[in-house]
Amino acid sequence: MPSLVSPQIEIADDFEAVQRLYLDRGWSDGLPIVPPTLQRVEAMLAATSLASDHVVAEIPPIWGAATVEKLAINAVMAGCLPEYLPVLIAAVEAIADPVFNLYAIQATTHPCAPLMIINGPIREALGMNYSSGSFGPGWRANATIGRAMRLVLLNVGGAYPGVGDMSTQGAPSKFSYCVAENEEENPWEPLHVERGFRPDQSAVTVMAGEPPHNINDHSGRSADDILTIVAGAISVTGANNAYTGGETLLALGPEHAATISGDGLSKKDVVEWLHQRAKIPLERYTHDTLMERMQRIPDGPIPMIRTLDDLVVIVLGGPGKHSSWIPTFGGNTKSVTKEIIWSGG
Repeated sequence: MPSLVSPQIEIADDFEAVQRLYLDRGWSDGLPIVPPTLQRVEAMLAATSLASDHVVAEIPPIWGAATVEKLAINAVMAGCLPEYLPVLIAAVEAIADPVFNLYAIQATTHPCAPLMIINGPIREALGMNYSSGSFGPGWRANATIGRAMRLVLLNVGGAYPGVGDMSTQGAPSKFSYCVAENEEENPWEPLHVERGFRPDQSAVTVMAGEPPHNINDHSGRSADDILTIVAGAISVTGANNAYTGGETLLALGPEHAATISGDGLSKKDVVEWLHQRAKIPLERYTHDTLMERMQRIPDGPIPMIRTLDDLVVIVLGGPGKHSSWIPTFGGNTKSVTKEIIWSGG
């Protein structure tokens, strides 16, 4: 069993007393926490072969050392089962990649949060939801893995609202933001395979996303019909991407994906279609905004998908003719995918 190195606190075995302690010391996200007892933390650590003092990453803005033990403690607090820990470890490795730009994401006034997208066999092994209500409540794995990431960002990184985290309004996704791709109803390659992993490998992709923006199209009978609505939905001036470019995420519902694929379009075709047609007319901007953000007045409409690398496409959710679009922090961040090392992999 890995040895524990964090200091231990003795407190009466009283639920309310524990909650008060963690709230008073700023160790909570505001929701009740599971007390990280020695027994619970040791059980969590048993899910990885990494040493408890191994530093997975340093988390800004205070550059706290995210040791495996600290990740385990926060995972316990979030309500995770031990088998969820490898997902959290891989996700923390991913957000530490310099191209993700975690310092800026932690400190920005923008409401972005690390969105975790899980792929591979571990989705089924952990009982993750990738069908109806994927972004919502009801599944322990999705909810607690996402919450554990937020607790790490708070407790190890020091990103407290109004202090390290300067998000103007925040977002519900700052509590928990974790989904699994619906690979079973994906007519194309799942995200991790598209990024070079085998189908039998498990991986997590992190992206600095806003909450999902719903795209409702019940009448579209063709790829062109649906993508026309998508193009209109994502061509908005309020998103960072309208000024700085960068990746965004299109999470197609299975019914929309089936219709688009049925017309013979690949993922690359979808990206190319939107690159050509999802454009914001200049009259939707103000002169001062264009000058402040772009230092010039462009010659014509501004493409929301500026390059063919700027749109990530996944399939997510259950029955119904809805999809969603996730704007991001903008051109100052890029998504990162890491393999999840777990006992079933």
